[in-house]
Amino acid sequence: MSAPTTPTTAAPTTGTHRGLRAVLRLDAAASGALGIAAAAGAGVLDTWLGLSSPLLLGVGVFLVVYAAGLVALAARPVVPRPLTWVVVLGNSAWVLMSVALVVGAWEQLTVLGAVVVLAQAAAVAVFADLQWATGLRRP
Repeated sequence: MSAPTTPTTAAPTTGTHRGLRAVLRLDAAASGALGIAAAAGAGVLDTWLGLSSPLLLGVGVFLVVYAAGLVALAARPVVPRPLTWVVVLGNSAWVLMSVALVVGAWEQLTVLGAVVVLAQAAAVAVFADLQWATGLRRP
C-alpha cells in the first residue's frame, strides 16, 4: 500500500490528476509553438506587431524553455501542488503583464499586435483556470 499524498505536497492522483497532466501538456504545446514562432520570426513579426525584435526573441526563448518545463512537470509521477501553484500564478501574472503591455504600448503596437497579445493572454487565462480547476480546486 502506498503512502497517501497530503494536500500540501501533491495534486490529486484521481482522474482530475490526469486532467491536470493533459492541460499542462496542452499549455506546453501552445507555449512552445508560440515561442518558436516568436523567436524564429522576430525579424518579421516586429513590423507586423509593433513589438521590438529583441523583445520577441526573448519572449520566444522564454516560452520554449517554459514549455519544456511544463512537459517535465506533466511527466512526473505526482504533480506537486506547490509547482502547480507556480504555474497557475505565473500564467495569471503573464495575463496581467500582457494587458499592461497593450495599455502601456498602445501607440507603439499595431492593431494586429494588440489583437495577438490580447488573444494569447485570453488563452493563457483559460490555461490558468483549467490548471487551477484540475490541479488545485478541491471537490
